[in-house]
Amino acid sequence: MLFRARSGTFLTFALAGLLTGVWVARMPALAAEFGANEAEIGIVVLVWGLGAIAAMQALRGVMARAGSRAALRVALPLTALSYAAVALAPTYGVLLAAVVLFGMTFGITDIAMNAQGSVVERAYGRSVMSGMHAGWCVGAMSGGLFGVVTAAAGFGFTATVLAIALLALPAGLALGRTYLPDPPVQAASGTGRRARRMPPAVYLIGVLAFIAFMTEGSIADWSGLLLHDEMGATEAVAAAGYPMFELAMLLGRLVGDRVRMRLGTRRLLVGAGLGTAVGMTVVVLAPVPSVAIAGFFVTGLVVCTVVPTTISLAGSAAPDRPAAAVAQVGAMGYGGLLLGPVVVGFLSDATSLRVGVGTVVVLALLIAAGARFVPLRTGGDVAAQVDVPPDAGQPGAARPEPVAA
Repeated sequence: MLFRARSGTFLTFALAGLLTGVWVARMPALAAEFGANEAEIGIVVLVWGLGAIAAMQALRGVMARAGSRAALRVALPLTALSYAAVALAPTYGVLLAAVVLFGMTFGITDIAMNAQGSVVERAYGRSVMSGMHAGWCVGAMSGGLFGVVTAAAGFGFTATVLAIALLALPAGLALGRTYLPDPPVQAASGTGRRARRMPPAVYLIGVLAFIAFMTEGSIADWSGLLLHDEMGATEAVAAAGYPMFELAMLLGRLVGDRVRMRLGTRRLLVGAGLGTAVGMTVVVLAPVPSVAIAGFFVTGLVVCTVVPTTISLAGSAAPDRPAAAVAQVGAMGYGGLLLGPVVVGFLSDATSLRVGVGTVVVLALLIAAGARFVPLRTGGDVAAQVDVPPDAGQPGAARPEPVAA
C-alpha cells in the first residue's frame, strides 16, 4: 500500500513537471506564434501565477476538508483539460484567459500533491519529500527534451502542447487510484477560524519558500529566451537549457534527503544559496551558450533541495493541520513564482536579459542569509526518525509525524 502510494505520488509530481517542462521549453515558440515581446510573455506568466494563487487561497479550506486525495482526483484531470485549452487558444486574449484557468487548476494540483506527499512522508516516518520532488525533475526534464525534439522537428507550440495534454488526461485519471486517504486529523483541520490561524513558523517558512520559488521560476521561464535571444542559440539549443537544469535538480534531489540528514537543515540551505549564486554568476557572465548551460546545471544541482525542505518543514510546523500549512506555504511560494519571472521580464525589457536573470544571484544570497532564521521543531539540527506502527500502511491508520530539522 505504501509503495503504491509513494510511486503514485512520485508519478503525479512527474506528470506536473512534464506539463511545466514542455511549457517552458517551448516558450520561444509561444512568443513567435503570437508575436509577443518579452513584456507580453511576462504578462502570460503573471496571469498564470495569479490564477494559481487565487485558487490556492480560495480553495485551501475546501482542500483541507476534502483531503489531498479527493482534491487530486479532480484537479489533475482538469489541469490536463486546461492545458489543452492553452494549446488551442487562437488569439493572445484567449490565450491569457486559458492560461488563467491553467494556473488555477495547476495551483490546486500542486498544493494537493505536496499535501499527499506529506501524508506519505508521515506514513513512512522519515523524510522522503526531496525524493518526491525528484519526480517533478524527471517530468520536467522529459518535457524539456520533448520540447527540444519537437523544436528540432519543426513542430509549433500548439501541436506540442496539445500532444502532452492528450497524454496527461488519462494518466491523471489512472493515478487517482493510488493515493492514500488523509488521516482524519488532516481532513478535519482546515475549517473555521482555527484554519486561518497558522503558527508564526509557517509564515517564516513561507518567506523562504517565496524566495526559493522566485529563484526557480526565474530560471525556468527565462533560460530559453536568455540562450536564444541574448546568446544567439538556435531554438533547439535554447530549449536544452531547462532540461539540463532539471537533470541536475533530479540528481540532487535523489540524494537530498540523505544530505539533509547528514548536514542538517540550516547548513543545507546555506550551501544551496551560496552554490546557486555561484552557478548563476557563471550563467550571467557566460560568453557562449554551452558555458551558460553548464552554469544552469551547477545551479540545479545545489538549489534543488530548498523547495522540498520548505514543504517538509511546513508539514511539521503545524502537525495538527499539515494540509492547510502546506497550502499556505505553497501559496506564498507561488507568490515568488509569480513575481520572479515578471521582475526579470520587465528588467530585461528595460536593460538586457543578462541583467534581468542576474537578479537570481541576489535571490540566492537571500536564501543563504535567511537560512539561519528557519524554525526547527526540535533542538537538533538533523531530521529525527520516528517509529512506524505496524498498521501505518493501512488506509485510515494513525500515521506518525516526522520531525523535520
